Amino acid sequence: MEQDLTSLAAAVAELQASVSAINGTFAETFYYLTIPLMVLIHVGFLAYEMGASRSKNALASGIKNILAFAMIVPFFYFVGWWIYWAFPTGLTLSEGAMGISGIAYANSIALPWSEYMGPNLDDRSSGVFWGAFVLFAATTASIMSGGVIERIKLTGFVVLAIILGAFVWILAGAWGWHADGWLVTQFGYHDFGAAGVVHMIAGFFTLGVLINLGPRIGKFNADGSANHIAGHSMPMTLIGLMLIIAGFWGFLMGCVIVPGEAWSWSGTIEGTIYGTPMTISGMTFNTLMGFAGGIIGAWMVTRDPFWMMSGALGGIISCAAGLDLWYPPMAFMIGFIGASAMPFVATFIEKRGIDDAVGAFAVHGFLGMWGLLAVGIAAQGYPALFGEDVITTSFTGQLVGAVVMALLGFVPGYVVSFVLKVTGQLRVPEEAEILGLDAVKVPANAYPEGLHASVSPAE
Repeated sequence: MEQDLTSLAAAVAELQASVSAINGTFAETFYYLTIPLMVLIHVGFLAYEMGASRSKNALASGIKNILAFAMIVPFFYFVGWWIYWAFPTGLTLSEGAMGISGIAYANSIALPWSEYMGPNLDDRSSGVFWGAFVLFAATTASIMSGGVIERIKLTGFVVLAIILGAFVWILAGAWGWHADGWLVTQFGYHDFGAAGVVHMIAGFFTLGVLINLGPRIGKFNADGSANHIAGHSMPMTLIGLMLIIAGFWGFLMGCVIVPGEAWSWSGTIEGTIYGTPMTISGMTFNTLMGFAGGIIGAWMVTRDPFWMMSGALGGIISCAAGLDLWYPPMAFMIGFIGASAMPFVATFIEKRGIDDAVGAFAVHGFLGMWGLLAVGIAAQGYPALFGEDVITTSFTGQLVGAVVMALLGFVPGYVVSFVLKVTGQLRVPEEAEILGLDAVKVPANAYPEGLHASVSPAE
């Protein structure tokens, strides 16, 4: 009898070890797949921004995007990942209730010489989870990149991209996305799909930069009226936007906690980054419904294919904060409302003399804010964290989060770009802008056989 019990215990232990190994492999593979999918976001931004640029600036627009991506990776390795684990409770570096934050914890898992920051065998998921966050960081820089095309200096842009991707957005993530984040634990802030911590941060940072950068030559007339400066390839821009949508599925996968992660405490098959229950099925319903609502809403108010495809992205961003909570028809309406308002916000910004070449603030900054407030309006009372007797979501909490994200994005964007402006590192000389950045900065020709395009008033 005793021998049978011993054999049974051994079999159970072997089964548990096998299940643990399978869960670990699944988690590792899940996050690993988010990375190439999120790379599609940058393929999309590359096509989107080059198409939205005039032919004389196409390659320069692409190069700055690629270089910013490459520069963010090492900075995020050495600094950004540590910030995420060190600062969730604020600037005090103290440990939070979950025990997965603070300076001691950050030092143990996120310093470059930590065993978790190399090819160790004990924790196979750390590297791919880090990689997913690197792609989030690079996405913030790509959001900014579109708004500033055709007149920003490469060096200035790279500095701004590094500060946004490796410092600013990850601090926002620590405060509003981490389970120990003070916005979450004190205000019940809910932002499943990063409407605030990625899109609002990047959108408002971009707004601060655009104020100091100034408009492209020829954008505004003496009376303040604006000219439309068309890119050289609308088809390339539309394809780029659709690729961003494809990559967005990887982006949203990175917002999910699956079995195998050491801090997946909810016990569910999938959970949000806060540990609260959700399902990939629900996320799929709501992503597609928000996508469709955004396209239809933007198309109905503009009939413009550019805004229609921007509306697809805008519809998902509008729903992103509550993708784990919405009933699908609600996601459709939230995406529809947000995307319908988006072109009017872009016009409002333009009438203030701000030249946002692709509507980055309207799509990401404004709709990220709308997404946060929509949760406060229509999804109050849900637990903000896993467990019993926890704080719940509220309109006040979402409003506080939106204000924090707006300020955390705008202030660094404005201050750093102002310093770059004063030191002459923000904008290219007028002569270079008129001639075209490809001619003066790129040792290659985008269209060596010639491109016959319509000439805009700013040519």
